[in-house]
Formats: sequence, structure tokens, C-alpha cells
Amino acid sequence: MNSKTRMLVGIIVLLLIIAGGAFLYINNLRNEANRYNPQIKPADFTAEITNKYFALPVGKKMTYESTDQRGITERIEIEILSESKVIEGVETAIYLDRVYNNGQLVEETRDYLAQHKNGDVWYFGEDVNNFMNGILLNNSGSFIHGMNGAKAGIWMKAEQRVGDSYRQEYYVGNAEDMRDTVATGLTVSTKFGTYTDCVKVYDWTPLEKNSREHKYYCPKVSSLVLIEDLETGQRSELTNIVLP
Repeated sequence: MNSKTRMLVGIIVLLLIIAGGAFLYINNLRNEANRYNPQIKPADFTAEITNKYFALPVGKKMTYESTDQRGITERIEIEILSESKVIEGVETAIYLDRVYNNGQLVEETRDYLAQHKNGDVWYFGEDVNNFMNGILLNNSGSFIHGMNGAKAGIWMKAEQRVGDSYRQEYYVGNAEDMRDTVATGLTVSTKFGTYTDCVKVYDWTPLEKNSREHKYYCPKVSSLVLIEDLETGQRSELTNIVLP
């Protein structure tokens, strides 16, 4: 066998290995998607969300602010709308989320949430608008439970137990956010106030290794009060809340 033949054989073997690896990866994704199959019974859900860590009465508004290492100021404005959306028979509340960088809108998302009769808040999807220089860029990140294989997940559990790990959403290769409960009964201080009996969670996704955050939810305001980006060290704090 001459050198050219050996090289050709080597290339063929390498391509077969790559193809085999890709096949196994895709097969694993399909198996995982089949294993995760939440049973959704519409009668078990309500759009009235009263979870003590994450209550969402219509008209509630929250503002979060942070500044990154580049000096860009991010402001997140949340509002719970009076309208609702029915997804696969489940009536969901609409959690309107707008993100501004230095005052310019960069993302507007409608998250669809409903509370199970056991108190867990479920996440049924989101419609996302991404903007650049004031112009709609794309809808990347959107998914709706029941469409194209997308499946709902749990946003916030009613009973918090350290060590719990659960899916917040599942749309293979597009939306695979996970949440782990890290600690309970914490006291958290921000510029806006001090909160007790808070739960600390760890949010991550296998799709983006640099997307890792600690979040703190507190019963005093039944809301998220602090986000810590574990990659950059950036803190986003609740700076204002309006209750209906």
C-alpha cells in the first residue's frame, strides 16, 4: 500500500468515525426527548399564579438593572398582562419581558406560564423578538409546548428541596434550560432591600457552557430579587416592584 492509498484509507476511516459519532449524538438526543414526556392535564392548571416564591398577579411590574464590564447598562422590565394564551388546552398567564441595553430595546419576550394544582409553576413556551438598532432581527429562542416536539417544563417549584434538579423547557437543540435547587432559607441583601427565607437556584443549559447563573427568589416580594452571572460576575438586581 503506497502513501497515497494509506492517506485515502485514513481519511475514509476518519469520516466513518465522525459519521458514527454524529449518529450516536443524534440518537442520544432522540432517546432523551422520548424519555422526557411530562403528562399535561389542562384541568390541573390555572393562569392564576400564587407560588410564594413567584406570584404573578395581573398588573405586577418588576425592574432589574445591571452594568457589565464594558459599561453597558442593562435594564429588564417585567409586566404581567391581563390577557392570557391557551396552549394545548392550558390557559397560561403572559409574562412580558423587555430587555434594554443603554436604553435601546434588544429583546421582547412573552413567556407563557401556568400553575399546577400542587403549586408548581410550569413554563409552556415563549414568543421572542430580538432587535438590533431598533429593527426586528429574528425570533430565535421561541418555542411552544406541543409544537415541533417542544415540551413544557417547571419554572418554579412550590416546595424547594436542596438537590432537586428539573427541566424548565425542552425543545431538542434549541431550548434545554435546567434548574437545580442549591440552598434554602437564605438572607439576601441588595440595594433595594433585604430579604429572608430565600431560595437559591442554579440555572444552566447543556447548549451553552458559558450560560450559568445563580438566582435568588424571595417570599417577601414573591419574586426574583438577584441574578449572579457565574461567568462574568455581573449582578442584576431588582430595583423596583409595583403590585396591583
